[in-house]
Amino acid sequence: MYDENGRQYLDCINNVAHVGHCHPDIVKAAHEQNQLLNTNSRYLHDNLVDYAERLSKTLPEKLCIFYFLNSGSEANDLALRLARQYTKHEDVIVLDYAYHGHLTSLIDISPYKFRNLEGQKEWVHVAPVPDTYRGLYREDHEDPVTAYADEVKNIIEHAHKRGRKIAAFFVESLPSVGGQIIPPAGYFQKVAEHVHKAGGVFIADEIQVGFGRVGKHFWAFQLQGEDFIPDIVTMGKPIGNGHPLACVATTKEIAEAFAATGVEYFNTFGGNPVSCAIGLAVLDVIEKEHLQAHATEVGNFLMKTLKEQQIKHPIIGDVRGCGLFIGVDLIKDQEERTPATAEAEDLITRLKEKYILLSTDGPGRNVLKFKPPMCFNIKDAKFVVETIDKILTDMEKECLNQ
Repeated sequence: MYDENGRQYLDCINNVAHVGHCHPDIVKAAHEQNQLLNTNSRYLHDNLVDYAERLSKTLPEKLCIFYFLNSGSEANDLALRLARQYTKHEDVIVLDYAYHGHLTSLIDISPYKFRNLEGQKEWVHVAPVPDTYRGLYREDHEDPVTAYADEVKNIIEHAHKRGRKIAAFFVESLPSVGGQIIPPAGYFQKVAEHVHKAGGVFIADEIQVGFGRVGKHFWAFQLQGEDFIPDIVTMGKPIGNGHPLACVATTKEIAEAFAATGVEYFNTFGGNPVSCAIGLAVLDVIEKEHLQAHATEVGNFLMKTLKEQQIKHPIIGDVRGCGLFIGVDLIKDQEERTPATAEAEDLITRLKEKYILLSTDGPGRNVLKFKPPMCFNIKDAKFVVETIDKILTDMEKECLNQ
């Protein structure tokens, strides 16, 4: 990225400009379709069908119905409506520190937000984040998958005793605001079993992490294993490379229950010809430039070099991630793993002075989050890690001098 004076910045956090800022293929697709036609979705257009067909090839077969929208918040709000209409239940289970969007309905299911506002609604239930580094059940637990899934089971049982009924378990496939968390494989399967038994559905929010970011798979929920398929998947942010575009994918059964109300779902600009042309171009670039394989290669290098820094700098407590979704957990002490919040902020500020854009997340605002555009390369990764090494070394010397 460049500022108004032409200074160059290395962007390590912009997962919205998925295939790169101002990618010429995306700009061209938008411009050409804009010159030809852009209108609302009352008018039939081939781009809509072509795009739905292309997206369907990336997903499990049963996720075959698509709703197109303009933002991730719209997508998550629709997913909530679909779940409630299909199950005829109201309640939602979410993970602690989750953030699912800015609409009123989504603030209500985002502990990250509602804890600072009007608090938790009666129909919202909060489960612990399946974080094996600083969560309830850690890396030394004999079976963290079952332990975390049982927490959800207990929430369901408690809700039933109060006469509540579960409509959905709503989860980011990789919790981002919660601290760049990688849920242990098998957790989603066990949770889905409990949720389905209660008559609810499983909603995977892929808005931050979909479209090949994790490298080895196109969708982050696929990290859980081939035997796991959500009932609803929501998409946004990277889907349009910065253009307002979003999508909800679901099953025929859920879509038919939604249509059975007789009240049609209509979105004026959702799936317009220009948005779909851009969506198709994004898929083309991911394929043409082999960005999934690239995310794996660069992500592995970044993880390896960051773990080398972990040995050198005691402030680095954990390095976790997959592909180009990586978190570096900064701590004050190894025993308590106290979040090094002030130090993380200092590091981010010093990086910005070196024209590197990085940010923090997690409840302690101490987790460095890497979610760069997918064109981020090994040279970029090397530069960032070397700069972090120099800054941490300087911070350690300053601390000793004090």
